[in-house]
Amino acid sequence: MSPTEVLRSAAAADSTAPAATGTMASALRRLADSGRLELPAPGSGHTIDRWRTLADFTFGNVVVGRMVEAHADAAAILAELGGGAVERGQIWGVWAAEPPKPVLQARFGPGGWTLDGRKPWCSGATICTHALVTARAGEERRLFAVDLGQPSVRPVPGTWHAVGMRESDSGAVDFHAAAAEPIGGPGAYLARPGFWHGAMGVAACWYGGASAVARTLHDRATDEHALAHLGAVMSGLQAAALCLTEAAHQTDADPTDRSETARLRARTVRAVVEDAATATLDRVGRALGAAPLCADADHAQRVADLTVYLRQSHAEQDLAQLGRDYAEREYSWLPNR
Repeated sequence: MSPTEVLRSAAAADSTAPAATGTMASALRRLADSGRLELPAPGSGHTIDRWRTLADFTFGNVVVGRMVEAHADAAAILAELGGGAVERGQIWGVWAAEPPKPVLQARFGPGGWTLDGRKPWCSGATICTHALVTARAGEERRLFAVDLGQPSVRPVPGTWHAVGMRESDSGAVDFHAAAAEPIGGPGAYLARPGFWHGAMGVAACWYGGASAVARTLHDRATDEHALAHLGAVMSGLQAAALCLTEAAHQTDADPTDRSETARLRARTVRAVVEDAATATLDRVGRALGAAPLCADADHAQRVADLTVYLRQSHAEQDLAQLGRDYAEREYSWLPNR
């Protein structure tokens, strides 16, 4: 698949953006009920189709794309770790952020596993029906499936004040002896090859969101100044699309990561796409000035949403890890081969 096909596919999604009417929750429920959230698994031979769909959704609405990516990631995790299948109509999140505090505790008792404490950064806190949640069981990190309909699971009001990604409803959630089902063994969430495959799905969403921001410039570029910015933006997005396309082929060729290159591949792809998306935001603003940010509500919200979403990257911290990965390997002018 060529990068121009990726971009055309993303553009086609705009006219049917699922969040165009109604609330985010109702939009996602319609998608869940329709089966449109059922995507090919990463490494299944159709990884580029999975990422194209994620880019499509994010092109139409950045928050929808982010929520669909999490749901699709949850389905892939459950399949990889033997946790069963996501049922049609359900909306899943993946709540795996683990700052030093607060700490969500998992305990095993006569009735099985339960979770106690507060979990921050829970995207779709009042939207999702289920979530995969990481928690500490002693010194070990474990993953659990949780039905969010339990009265012992309570989103915490007033913990999400974002302007960008406002509709993702990513506040904190309190758990009070909430029943939970363990998925995989201790440490399995991070140790599986699919962790890095999933990390590239986020990059596909960044690409879709940046492509939508770029269209505003594409539609308004007339003078040499704006056209120069458009040329720079599109060359960066084409490079990102090529990187995603090649990574999809490599993932399908080695889904279980026998070559032990998935981590390096994922970190490289995320760095390339983040650079292209960041440059797009910067150049579109410099080319068009404040006008679309002040007079075009859709563009302004898209820019705000993508700006926050890109901070799911850890910037120089991620680049340092990527540099370390490359430094530990024999140098080659084809570093991913």
